[in-house]
Amino acid sequence: MKVVLLCGGKGVRLKEETETKPKPMVEIGGRPILWHIMKIYSRFGFCDFILALGYKKNLIKNFFLNYEVMAQDFTIELGGLSKIELHNKHKETGWRITLVDTGEDTLKGARIKQVEGYIPDETFMLTYGDGVADIDLKKLLSFHNCHKKMATVTGVRPPSRFGEIKAKDGRVVSFSEKPQVSEGLINGGFFVFNRKVFDHLTEDPNCDLEKDVLEKLATSGELMVYEHSGNWECMDTLRDMEHLNYLWKKGEAFWKR
Repeated sequence: MKVVLLCGGKGVRLKEETETKPKPMVEIGGRPILWHIMKIYSRFGFCDFILALGYKKNLIKNFFLNYEVMAQDFTIELGGLSKIELHNKHKETGWRITLVDTGEDTLKGARIKQVEGYIPDETFMLTYGDGVADIDLKKLLSFHNCHKKMATVTGVRPPSRFGEIKAKDGRVVSFSEKPQVSEGLINGGFFVFNRKVFDHLTEDPNCDLEKDVLEKLATSGELMVYEHSGNWECMDTLRDMEHLNYLWKKGEAFWKR
């Protein structure tokens, strides 16, 4: 099962970090959020990744080219052809990663179309490079396989940015600090698609996933939603980044199992 990760956006709302790096490389606990997302998939046995690159693509390429030595202790012998001896194993052994340059200003739909040649299977997974969740990916895939439609999107209820107050006759009857929104689902990423979706995509850089594809699939009855009732958050702003790092530091990173 191939897993496509959209890694090409500029992340303009997080410009404090993304002026020097692509958004998927912004760190939580010393590791890029991209790594955290890949760990979510790998825990369920999905370790064959395709990264659709764009903005500052070389930083992502260099991260994985140097991953073996950067993730482990090593001894290097200089002179002539350098010899490197690795001393300990990281836990990402077995990950297969295909990195594809899909253009700096390309919209998401066109990025997906450009990686079509790397996906021989009938079904594949896809998500954005900025969202984490404690989602059960096996249940998501099972849901998709059961309904036989072309696409599945994960619907989530995001955490509120403010404390929620419920009152009656001017008296507070409950107060919850940053609860999940109780009504209304939003697009949380974590998609499953059938190959037929490629027929709805083009390599035109202006081909958008949401407006040009998902809206049309919804109208034709080919888009189903998997409701994830657990935790989900995205890294969209500096405040989001700081919050996710706070959760990691406190040992409360809900996406880590």
